[in-house]
Amino acid sequence: MPNTLHTKDYELQLAEKTDRLKGMMAPFNAPEPEIFSSPASHYRMRAEFRIWHDNDDLFHIMFDKETKERIRVDQFPVASQLINDMMATLLPLIKQSELLRHKLFQIDYLSTLSNKLIVSLLYHKKLGEEWTAEAKTLKAALVEQGFDLQLIGRASKTKIMLDNDYVDEVLPVNGKDMVYRQVENSFTQPNAQVNIKMLEWAIAATQNSTGDLLELYCGNGNFSLALAQNFERVLATEIAKPSVAAAQYNIEANNINNVQIIRMSAEDFTQAMQGTREFRRLEGITLTDYHCNTIFVDPPRSGLDDKTVELVQGYDHILYISCNPETLCDNLVELTKTHKIEKLALFDQFPYTHHMESGVLLTRR
Repeated sequence: MPNTLHTKDYELQLAEKTDRLKGMMAPFNAPEPEIFSSPASHYRMRAEFRIWHDNDDLFHIMFDKETKERIRVDQFPVASQLINDMMATLLPLIKQSELLRHKLFQIDYLSTLSNKLIVSLLYHKKLGEEWTAEAKTLKAALVEQGFDLQLIGRASKTKIMLDNDYVDEVLPVNGKDMVYRQVENSFTQPNAQVNIKMLEWAIAATQNSTGDLLELYCGNGNFSLALAQNFERVLATEIAKPSVAAAQYNIEANNINNVQIIRMSAEDFTQAMQGTREFRRLEGITLTDYHCNTIFVDPPRSGLDDKTVELVQGYDHILYISCNPETLCDNLVELTKTHKIEKLALFDQFPYTHHMESGVLLTRR
């Protein structure tokens, strides 16, 4: 149930995931995996809830995927303590305003380890100046109670920001604070504590690298910036505009001068690398100037497409972070024809679910 968490079962479920990953990796002669656990509760930095109205009352709900049953959620121990505190504080304040509560159907929360929050209120109605005035009063009341937040209103084709649509996360990576701008409604790693372990593992795995790094699907530069210390230069691609803008900010905020971000899909970049197409957005960038011995990929759940697998095989070292071990194994069928797995890791980003994040380092045979 969403309101409770069986933390005593955590180690058992992690052991089951470990066994499952070992079994899936056995055909590829993978080494023993390094296991990186999650906090047993309050580990998820994002949460989304539908809002249920019951006369003068309203509350967060989730739906049971199998029964479609509506479940009231007053506390959500999966989510960060900051989100739980906000949940308990926010709804009583919204209840006091007919304008804020009317046709409110969803609330999205994004929290950080640096104690900042984005709260997005989603509506089935038009939002205008009256809503903005009420929302400012709501934000002031929340700030008075100690919250550092950005408040956003969303409706069809409408987005109202009272201030900004982003917060800046600060992650301690190997003892050094790294700043990561996180934009509302854009991808961020959901489990910040495990993300730190992923970054530290990736840094250790590439410690003695030479030459440059190519990264596909770089998002807000989560891995690019952390790995820059191990390479002469980093060339990274990302298609989503907000993520590219955040990555550019993060480069400056962290005083990193050897990372270049290109707004391109992995598929387009593959064509550019192979010389089959020219792209205006690559003006001023000479791809042949880069000497990339290592490629880093963190693809969506669908994994790498065939052409990108072929591109990836052209590099001596492949660092692959996967949120779907099934598609990772599909890709490894081809990748292990040319490369062998040197390192394997399990990152428990998603405790108490069948989902698991894994990482492999492959080197050319």
